[in-house]
Amino acid sequence: MKAKGPGNAAGTLAGRHVVVTRPAAQAEAFCRMLAAAGARVTRFPVIEIRGPKDPLRLGAVLDALEGFDLAVFVSANAVQRGLAAVRARGAWPTPLRVAAIGAGTARELQNHGRAADIVPGARFDSEALLQEPALQDLTGRKVVIFRGDGGREHLAGILRERGATVTYAETYRRAMPDLDPEPLRAQLKTGAIDAITVTSGEGLHNLVAMLGAQGRSALLRAPLVVGATRVGELAQELGFHGAIERAEDPTDAAMFRAVEALLAG
Repeated sequence: MKAKGPGNAAGTLAGRHVVVTRPAAQAEAFCRMLAAAGARVTRFPVIEIRGPKDPLRLGAVLDALEGFDLAVFVSANAVQRGLAAVRARGAWPTPLRVAAIGAGTARELQNHGRAADIVPGARFDSEALLQEPALQDLTGRKVVIFRGDGGREHLAGILRERGATVTYAETYRRAMPDLDPEPLRAQLKTGAIDAITVTSGEGLHNLVAMLGAQGRSALLRAPLVVGATRVGELAQELGFHGAIERAEDPTDAAMFRAVEALLAG
């Protein structure tokens, strides 16, 4: 007897072929959900997580952690890499409050023994976090944002407008994996792929680059399941013209529901 997907009878995705582009270390649970519902799963990670670009700079920020009023974690990777780096140098400062950008990040914090003090109740992005009452007036407050290198500046910009001094703790860097795209290109050209799941704009850009000119036209026809509205908008800007299903958020459960909404039945 097959295992069941979350809240659904087994086999709802039987015979369907789904591509998962999450980083390799984060893909396992989602792939199991899809396989349990009968899907054939191809893993094609479009982002590789590596060590920080500037370890000395990160170390200096972590050594000054007690001087901050709030730490914001923007991803599960930021939690995993950030807390490991902090604990390698000592303990997390007890008075330092923690904010998580969404439920998945909050879960990762809980798994590492540090519950989030601030988590948005709806949507999981910078805009939702910025609506939290505790982040409205930050006059004189010092905020450290745990993230990867680069990324959106929106969160830091608004926090500064509200009076905060903002510092980045860049705990990892994202890179494009060195994978052979030919098997995926071939499957796309024959129409063997029923859906490609993508959770970030950077991942979508990398997917297009990795498939290259040879795979572009077949890729742009492929149905997508995306983890945020802005990723769906980016897909349209890049020329994707197949079906685009938007998940409520980029968590495994929400992405699974979106795959079912696109393919089941």
